[in-house]
Amino acid sequence: MNVATILKLKGRGVFTATKDKSLLDIAKLLTQHGIGCIVIVEDDDKIAGITSERDLIRAIGQAGPKVLNEPVSDFMTKTVITAREADTSDRLMSEMTIRQFRHMPVVERGRLVGLVSIGDLVAIHVADAEFESGAMRQYIAPQPSLPFDQPSRLMFAGGA
Repeated sequence: MNVATILKLKGRGVFTATKDKSLLDIAKLLTQHGIGCIVIVEDDDKIAGITSERDLIRAIGQAGPKVLNEPVSDFMTKTVITAREADTSDRLMSEMTIRQFRHMPVVERGRLVGLVSIGDLVAIHVADAEFESGAMRQYIAPQPSLPFDQPSRLMFAGGA
């Protein structure tokens, strides 16, 4: 499955903020919307970075709660790995696993068009596995017996 299909299923909405927002502002946005990351954008809507719950916890753990008043630009991930709509779910899952992050913005022609999370990818893989499992169960399920008596069955099977 490709990213365009994933976005069609889940939607293209992405929560963004500017890099001058404080970490506390970001924490409030994450909580308010029940999400795991915010894409940080420049004034021209180009991606400047990404900040996740993990980044917030790391910042607080290193510098204490006073860090919440600092701008997100000091703590965001600035080198953002992005996907394209033509990319496959397998490519995204591999990239996220190897690089150990959980959210990947989707960019087309320099514009942010969506976001895919590891949760989205796992849900797709689970649905695929359930579909395949159901198809296999249906394929191997015993077929109803033919209405033959025992001698007819043996003859039909090539015996006696």
